[in-house]
This record gives sequence, C-alpha cells and structure tokens, in this order.
Amino acid sequence: MRTPVIAIFDVGKTNKKLFLFNEQYKIVFERSARFTETVDEDGDPCENLESLRLSVFDSLHEVFRKSEFEVRAINFAAYGASLVYVDEDGKPLAPLYNYLKPYPEALQRKFYDTYGGEDTVAFVTASPVLGSLNSGMQLYRTKYEKPALFERIHYALHLPQYLSFLVSGQMYSDMTSIGCHTHLWDFSKNDYHEWVYQEGIIDKLAPIALGDQVLPASFPGNGYGVGVGLHDSSAALIPYLVSFHEPFVLISTGTWCISLNPFNHTPLTKEELESDCLCYMHYQGTPVKASRLFAGYEHEQQVKRIAEHFGQLSSRYRNLGYSRNIVAKLREEKNGPKPIGGKVSAFAQRNLSDYRTYDEAYHRLIMDLVDLQQIATQRVIKGSSVKRIFVDGGFSKNTIYMNLLADAFPEMEVFAASMAQATAVGAALAIHSAWNNRPLPNDLIELRFYAHNP
Repeated sequence: MRTPVIAIFDVGKTNKKLFLFNEQYKIVFERSARFTETVDEDGDPCENLESLRLSVFDSLHEVFRKSEFEVRAINFAAYGASLVYVDEDGKPLAPLYNYLKPYPEALQRKFYDTYGGEDTVAFVTASPVLGSLNSGMQLYRTKYEKPALFERIHYALHLPQYLSFLVSGQMYSDMTSIGCHTHLWDFSKNDYHEWVYQEGIIDKLAPIALGDQVLPASFPGNGYGVGVGLHDSSAALIPYLVSFHEPFVLISTGTWCISLNPFNHTPLTKEELESDCLCYMHYQGTPVKASRLFAGYEHEQQVKRIAEHFGQLSSRYRNLGYSRNIVAKLREEKNGPKPIGGKVSAFAQRNLSDYRTYDEAYHRLIMDLVDLQQIATQRVIKGSSVKRIFVDGGFSKNTIYMNLLADAFPEMEVFAASMAQATAVGAALAIHSAWNNRPLPNDLIELRFYAHNP
C-alpha cells in the first residue's frame, strides 16, 4: 500500500526544506539544503534563485521516484518581503533582491511626501516603515531606478507564489504575503492602497487567490493539487488556530521573534507602529496583530561574543540548564545599561569581564532578551483577553528563556510548544480538505507548561 502524503517546501532564508507528511501529519520523509548566496548587480547578497528553482524540481523528481508514497498535494511556505520579477513565461528578469538591501533615502522621501507621510502610510497599511522590508517599496524603486526592467515585468510574485507557479504553471498573489508589512494593502478599505493604483503597480500584481485554494499541477506527476503558497509566519500560526480555541498569543522564535495575536482586533496605534508592530494576514483573510523583535539574530551574535571571551564553543549554551541562583544574583545588579531603542537588548553594551563564567554571561544575555520580549509581546496582548502564551521555534527548547518568560508574565499560562515544523504543517493544513479525508488530528502540538517562580 502506498502512503498518501502531502509534500511541503519550507523555504527559509538559511535552510530550504522539503517534507512529506502522512495523513496524521507525521513527517515520513525530509530533505534539507543550503545554498551559497549570490550577489545582485550592486554587489549586495541575494538568494540564488536558479539553485532554488532547480532544487524544487530535483526534490520533486526524487519524491515521485519513491514508490512507497502517493503524493496527493504540494504546498509552499517561504519567507516574506521578497519578490520575483517574471516575464509572461514566468522566467525571472532580475535577481531576488534581499529585503535587507539599503533603500535610497531620496526615493523613500519622495514616496512618503507623495502619499501623505510616513505615519499615514504606516497606519493604513498596518506596517512600520522598513525600507526594502516593505516589499511594495522594492517595486516602487524598480519603477523609478530601472524603468526598462519595470516595463518588462509581467508579474511581481512573492516568493511562495513563485515557487507554487513552478509546479502549477499559474501565477497568483496570496493574502498572507500581501498583508505582511508590504505597504501594498490598505487594511481600512480591505483593498490595495491607492498608491498601488496611482503608480500602475496594480498591473504588475497577479490576481489574488485564497490561502486554501488548490490548483492543478503542470509539473509531471499524477493528479495532485498545488497550493498557492503562504508567507511563513502566517503558516506557522495555522496549527495553533486549528488546535486551540481559547485566546492565545504565539511567540514564533527564529531569527525574528514574532508575537502573533489573532484575537486582538484593535487598530494599530502610531506608537505601536513606531515600536515595530504590524499586522500579518490570517490565511483566511483577517488581520493578525503582531510585534517583531530581531532577538534570534541578536542571540546568535552575542553567543559568539560570549564564546570567544570565555574560550568555549558557540554551541555550549544548548546544554545549559536554568539556574535560579545565577538569576537571583544577576537581578541584584543595579543601574546596568538600558536597551537601545526598544530593539536591541542591553547586553550589547555589557562588559563580559563583569561575569565570572560563561553560564553567568549567558543567563544575563537571556535575561536582557526576555526584558525586551516582555515589552514586545505586551504590545499585542494589550486590549485582548489572552491568558496563554505559546512559544515555538528555537527559544522554546531553551529552558533558561522559558523560565524567565514565565517570570515575565506571572498572570499568564506560558507553554513551550513543541511541534515539528509548525510552518510546514501549517502549509499542509491550509489545504487539508484537498488531499486528506481524515479528521484533523488533535495531538498536533505538544505543550510543556512553565510555572512562574516568584
């Protein structure tokens, strides 16, 4: 008997993964790849689009050769703020520009001066001003800096939809990508922002498909459906929405730590926008209030600094347990440095010679990161009836982080949620009915409760 499966491509900035899930949503096959970045015409690093395209096809060929599996559907989840400019045949016309690419100040000024100022645009599009991370701004830039390229663009596809096109042969936009800090969507009108029409950008955007829509495949194989793809942060939320109906906040931790509250429907305030809050889009089209912190990235950088100072391996922290004594001692310190702008923890300014051991310095780092996390998460909890916090991703496995987070939210129930590959499972669940006749499993997510220790 061949096992019915869904194939999910989960494309992160660093790791590109392919999973096969059976009807119980258990992983029955996985494969991982990393590609060396290439550079765009300005010498800035960018995704190697050709390697990614070939990898999708190679992986599918490999999966279809496996006689033990029957592939019934394929879907995609990928990082946001990344556009692939394609011609009518779907061939890329330009590099996949990196969302960290610096944005020209004069052009940014021109845009906001034309459309009512930064505050107004940010408020209406539920997105802070983030330069290239506002993917709509990448298109605006292309129009003015590379008009010949702009003319040739048939569609600008967000990365998940480009990957879907490779297999379905059809080009669509999806709400989870459009609604994710792009500056393209007017949340008050529930339509594209007026600038998208004024600048002719609308002609470069493919028709919108729903997140649970399934297309026939053009790639050889037999009769499987293809999802239109999802933005990874929105996909990671789906298993939680399916599993829990009491209000919750999910802190999805990776390079970015994103607090997502699907139960907070208050409009974003100016202050929240200035503090890196935004709205993501639920795969069924409703806004999800979110707050972002670059904490995973900061953790990575500071762990290297600690390791070098103490002559230890960078990975040593993985085996560290939570020490209440160290935390109590560190809490007695007064008048340390303050976080920088609410975005970078105090740890960057700390002198490592003040700590006797690696363990002490590492506990201090996590305390500083959790101080910031508390502020960031509180922003999306305010105004809603949430009583539970779930943490998934890298920090959910870090007992120091989890204990300190439980202390930071004494009035909440705090859980480490362990779920193999929430983003990939979410992309599979979004099109559940297209490939799976069984009811949704009720054991998708394992929870571990962390009690507050006064």
